[in-house]
Amino acid sequence: MEKRLSELIAPLRIISRTTGNAVKTEAENDPVITSIVYDSRSAVQGSLFFALPGVHTDGNRFIPQAVKNGARAVVYQGIVTDFVPGAVYIQVEDARFSMSPISDRFFGSPSEKLGVIGVTGTEGKSTTVSFIWQLLRLAGRKAGFISTVQYSLGGEEENNPEHQTTPEAPVIHEKLAAMVENGAEFAVVESSSHGLSPRTNRLGDVRFDCGIMTNVTHEHLEFHGTHEQYRQDKANLFRALDKGGPLTHEKQISGKPRSVPAFGIVNMCDPSAAYFAAATEKPVFGFADKALSPEMVPEGLAGYVTATEIAGDSGGVSFSLTEYEGDGCNTLKKGASIPVRLRLPGTFNVKNAMAALIAVSRILEAPAAELAPLLGSLRPVRGRMTAITRGQPFEVIVDYAHTPSSFETVFPPLRERVKGRIISLFGSGGERDIQKRPEQGRIASAYSDIVILADEDPRGEDPMELLEMIAEGCTGKKRGETLFLIPHRPEAIRRAFALAGEEDIVLLLGKGHENSIIYRDRTLPYDEITEAETALAEMGWK
Repeated sequence: MEKRLSELIAPLRIISRTTGNAVKTEAENDPVITSIVYDSRSAVQGSLFFALPGVHTDGNRFIPQAVKNGARAVVYQGIVTDFVPGAVYIQVEDARFSMSPISDRFFGSPSEKLGVIGVTGTEGKSTTVSFIWQLLRLAGRKAGFISTVQYSLGGEEENNPEHQTTPEAPVIHEKLAAMVENGAEFAVVESSSHGLSPRTNRLGDVRFDCGIMTNVTHEHLEFHGTHEQYRQDKANLFRALDKGGPLTHEKQISGKPRSVPAFGIVNMCDPSAAYFAAATEKPVFGFADKALSPEMVPEGLAGYVTATEIAGDSGGVSFSLTEYEGDGCNTLKKGASIPVRLRLPGTFNVKNAMAALIAVSRILEAPAAELAPLLGSLRPVRGRMTAITRGQPFEVIVDYAHTPSSFETVFPPLRERVKGRIISLFGSGGERDIQKRPEQGRIASAYSDIVILADEDPRGEDPMELLEMIAEGCTGKKRGETLFLIPHRPEAIRRAFALAGEEDIVLLLGKGHENSIIYRDRTLPYDEITEAETALAEMGWK
């Protein structure tokens, strides 16, 4: 894939343009661009390099290296005085923001050729993305997805090696373009608050057809500053729905023009449901894991579904699904109910499944009643309430829960059904929101018999100091008996298993699917599920 520089920079507001060459030929002024990079080490002959400002360093420092490696053009902000020969230099107000429209153009505006479903929220994003993708495939449609855990370019899923939920704009558009090339009709994109923020603009040029809000709780204040800004940035997903036509988006899918329905979906049990519903002019649908009184239904909602009679066990969850008609809702008649069985642990998956069902039903314009039986075929996401069974007399569950609200979701149903004790092991991310740490400790202590604090991703912080901040909230727990601070996570897991007895539950939280632990000076390869299996094998459970 290649394009002339002039084609790519047309939408930019350019402050200045210069070249490091002594002789300015036409080819030098308008080079052919063969790739878009934002890491100088990735630059090759023909690259367009974005010099991005960072937290710890300035991308302008790496311009000479990028040009040496073959970059023919550079987009930068701020001041550059030494223009290395061999490249065209484009100065803009915000280099990171500019990367999105250029990436979209370079890869041929791939989101215009796919039905695109975005999922945002504090928790449940990765699972909901996976469920939507699975349902589309079960319904016989070809789809791809991008999530924290895995991704698919139209074929089978692959593990995501990065910790980043929403990748930078070039990666997003490159993956969407690959889906188009592979014949996918739909793409499901996990849309983080960082990715939706205009400060990064990672998703600014993705044409969304459906936006889903799972919930909005306390998270990422280190980036957004306030809860209000966090919520506002997430709601940009719903505002993006209005970039198309009045009710539908006209797209070229599989080379043919098609009208794709445009709509939003909100969790009606979340206080921010009405805020998100009001952020778009498109129809909005809702879901709730309980019966609703009329005042709980946001004004103007096009329709909603509820789950009642929810019953969870170690093998899955059963519930009764009811859909209510509103303006534009034409699937089930009001009050019609159908029984659903999920072969997935965790009653919280009921909400994720309902959101997925509405999304697929609406975007395919197919009755929910016809699609609901497919919910029983959904597979769990790796690292999300993943049970590890090697014949040991206690349960071992690995989950990604790492916020106070996710703790409030995960712990209560386990407390209800456990016959023995709950032993929980977790940490908290370094260089992230510190307000949540004692709250994590408080919630875990309230539901757990034993709490073990271990490294998650300390990053630049002192691991033990970080764990002490969590321990401040662990009231009622005694050091060395019911509260342990063991930074080295493999050692902490072995202590948890050594303490576990018959019918106990050992809950390993915070790492889930991730493949490393990040420290100040190193990144250690690490897989929680593999580590737990290894520890059980060492104890003789194989």
